[in-house]
Amino acid sequence: MSRAGASPIDLAGFDLRDPGAAFYEDPYPFYAALRETSPVRHMPDGSLLLTRHVDCVAVYKNTHAFSSDKHAEFAPKYGVGSPLYQHHTTSLVFNDPPLHTRVRSLINGALTPHAIESLEDGLRHLVDGLLDRMEERQHAGGTVDLIEDFAAAIPVEIIGNLLGVPHGEREPLRRWSLAILGALEPQPSQAQLDAGNQSVTEMVDYLRTLVEARRQNPGDPAHDVLTRLIHGEEDGGARLTENELYQNCIFILNAGHETTTNLIGNGLVALLDWPDQKRLLLDDPSLVRFAVEEFLRFESSNQLGNRMSVQDSRIGDVDVPSGTRITLCIGAANRDPAVFADPDRLDITRSPNRHLAFGSGAHQCVGMNLARLEGKVAIGAFLARFPDYRIFGPVKRGGRVRFRGYLNVPLSLGLPIES
Repeated sequence: MSRAGASPIDLAGFDLRDPGAAFYEDPYPFYAALRETSPVRHMPDGSLLLTRHVDCVAVYKNTHAFSSDKHAEFAPKYGVGSPLYQHHTTSLVFNDPPLHTRVRSLINGALTPHAIESLEDGLRHLVDGLLDRMEERQHAGGTVDLIEDFAAAIPVEIIGNLLGVPHGEREPLRRWSLAILGALEPQPSQAQLDAGNQSVTEMVDYLRTLVEARRQNPGDPAHDVLTRLIHGEEDGGARLTENELYQNCIFILNAGHETTTNLIGNGLVALLDWPDQKRLLLDDPSLVRFAVEEFLRFESSNQLGNRMSVQDSRIGDVDVPSGTRITLCIGAANRDPAVFADPDRLDITRSPNRHLAFGSGAHQCVGMNLARLEGKVAIGAFLARFPDYRIFGPVKRGGRVRFRGYLNVPLSLGLPIES
C-alpha cells in the first residue's frame, strides 16, 4: 500500500526513463505529486506525461487528434527493420485504422460473450489442477510461488488454447512475452533490446510452423483465434499479410499474458495488505466481481499508455503541438481523487469503478472480458482453497515502469499440518 505520511516527493528532474528505486517500489506518491503540481508534465525527452483521469480519457477518445501509430517513435528506439520494430509497428495496439479495425474485428469474432462463457468450465478445471499441485507440493515440504505456480500459468494456458498451441510446445511462451514487453520500457537496456529481438525472431519462426499446420487442419473459427485470423486473410474485407498475421499472434500472447498474471498476483498480495477487505471477500465470495475491478484500479497491471499528437491541440492548460509524444499514466489516473473517493484505499465494494486499466475508446482492450473471467475464477478459487495463505519469504517485483507486478511471491498456504 502507499506510504502514508511519507516525505514530500521531490519532482525536480523527474524522468520516467530513470525514476529511481523508490518509484519502482511505490510509484503512487510520485503520481499524486505530479497530479497535484503538474498534471500535464513536460518530460526531459520532450514528451508529455498525463496523470489526471479526465485528461487521459479525453486523449483516449480523441482519435483524430491523438494517434496510436508508433512508427516515428519506435524507429530510433529499436531501429527500422529490427524484429522489435517489425512487431510493435504491426501489432493491433500500436496502429490506427485500417489495420487496427481489421485485426480487432477478427479477434472480436472469436471473443464474443458466448465464446468467453464457453471457456469457463475449462478455466475452472485448469485452476483447480494448479491449486491441487500447489497443495501437494506444500504437503511434501516443497516451495510454492504465487506467480510461477499459479498466476502466470493461467493466461499462458488460456492463450495457448485460443491459438491452438500444443501443450508440449507452450514452455517458451512466457519467456517470449516477458522479453518482448520488457523492451517497451521508456528506456530499455541493451540486454532488454537483445532479449526482445531474439524472442520476436524465435516466436515468428515457431508461428510459421503453427500457421502452416492450422491451414492444413483448421480449428473452429468461433473459438480458435488463429484459425479466424487465417480465414480473415482470405476474406477480401479483412486481409492480413503474412507478417501481420504473425505479429498479431504475438500481440495476443503479450496482451493477455503479463497483464492477467499481474491482475491475479497483485490482487492476492493486496488482500494481505488490507485484511479487512480479505475478510469481506471471504465472508461474501460473490463480491469477487467487484474485487477484480478494484484490483485493476488499485494496482493497474499496465501503468502506461502512449499516443502521438497529429494536430495542434490543448490538454488542460497546456498547448500540445502536432508531433508531441504523450504518455497516459493509467496508474495515476486510477487513483485520481477527482474520480475515486479515498483513492489510496483498497475497497472491493467500490461502485461505480471507472478505472482505465483496459484503456478507453477505440483501443479499449479487446480481451478485457476474458481477463476479468480469469481474474474472477482464479482469485475466487484460490481464496476458497487457501483462506489463510501468507507471504513466506522475500518477494521480487518485476522492476519495470510500464508493467506493475511480481516475478516471485513465495507463499505458505496456511494448510493444517498432517499427523
